[in-house]
Amino acid sequence: HMVTDSASLALAAFAAWLAQRPPTQHHTYGYGRVETLAALLNVFFMVLVVVAISVAAVDRMASPVAINGEAVTLVAALGLVLNLGVAWLLMQGEQTMNTRGALLHVLGDLLGSVAALVAGAVIVWTGWTPIDPLLSLLICLLMLVSSLRLLREVLQALMEGVPPSLSSEQIGRALASIPGVSSVHDLHVWTLSSNRVALSAHLVVDSLEGWPLVLAASRHALADQGIAHVTLQPEPLTTPIRWLPFPGRHQSDEL
Repeated sequence: HMVTDSASLALAAFAAWLAQRPPTQHHTYGYGRVETLAALLNVFFMVLVVVAISVAAVDRMASPVAINGEAVTLVAALGLVLNLGVAWLLMQGEQTMNTRGALLHVLGDLLGSVAALVAGAVIVWTGWTPIDPLLSLLICLLMLVSSLRLLREVLQALMEGVPPSLSSEQIGRALASIPGVSSVHDLHVWTLSSNRVALSAHLVVDSLEGWPLVLAASRHALADQGIAHVTLQPEPLTTPIRWLPFPGRHQSDEL
């Protein structure tokens, strides 16, 4: 467990460093996506740890062994202090999928230390050793749920899906409500990295002369939703439009 935790922290640190490198001709978006890949690997590491501990816990329940409650309590207390410090450091920085993947391992250790403290105290006072594997299974269940939540977010980003905090329908209607915009189509929203969202769309405008004002208003509206990397294409309103996924001031099919 400690080996995978150390590896996860090293992987997260390397990914954070690599993500800071500037864009190149071959990677025009930069290397921010590497943090998402690091988070994916850390989720897999966590799932492997959960499986390994669960198997060991079930085996311990089937074949109980003597446990030194005092030693368990002492080691758990030291581990708790260490993991609290590491978790505090990680939570002070930028909350990306990468840091959350590393934090997942640290929190797993932290909860494990708490469970070991409780188990050690119970064993010292009552001698009931099954408390150790039972609490281990409980912690594994909690960490598995957290891992699957992060995995879903990571896969959404890798599949270039709309970030969970945003709604493409709301974004489209916000753009269509801007004065001078008749409709919006070919709207795409995807995640470049944990805190970078990109958008592209076609805006049908009443007049190309008013495009500078429409563009400025559109960028301002999107910036309010945390979208800074924007590509918008104006299209003149010259022919009737039969398909209006996000109609503006015109509500009918014929304009």
